[in-house]
Amino acid sequence: QVQLVESGGGLVQPGGSLRLSCVASGNILSIYALGWYRQALGKQRELVAMITSVNSINYGDSVRGRFTISRDNAKNTVYLQMNSLKPEDTAVYYCSAPTFGAWGQGIQVTVSS
Repeated sequence: QVQLVESGGGLVQPGGSLRLSCVASGNILSIYALGWYRQALGKQRELVAMITSVNSINYGDSVRGRFTISRDNAKNTVYLQMNSLKPEDTAVYYCSAPTFGAWGQGIQVTVSS
C-alpha cells in the first residue's frame, strides 16, 4: 500500500513563493508517475502538475510558467516549487500516485495579503 505525506504549505502574500514536498512510502515509486492536484473551495479538483518516471512533465494551464515539479527518487520525494503566487492559487493541494490510486491527506496553501 502506498502512502503519501505532504508538507510545506501555509500562508503567503501574493507574489511570494512556497515549496511543497511529498514523501512516498516504498522505493518502487521511482518507476511510476507522481503528481500534484489542488481543490479550491467550491470547485472541482484539478491537475497542477505531473511528472513521469522519465521526467516527462505536464502542467495545468493556470500554473504553467510559475510552478515547477521535480522528483528525487533516492528520497522517494516529489516537490512543487510555486512562484509568483496569486490569490486564485489558494486551495488544498494533494499529492498523487495515480498508478496506485493513492492520495495524500492534502495541505492548505493560502495566498492573501
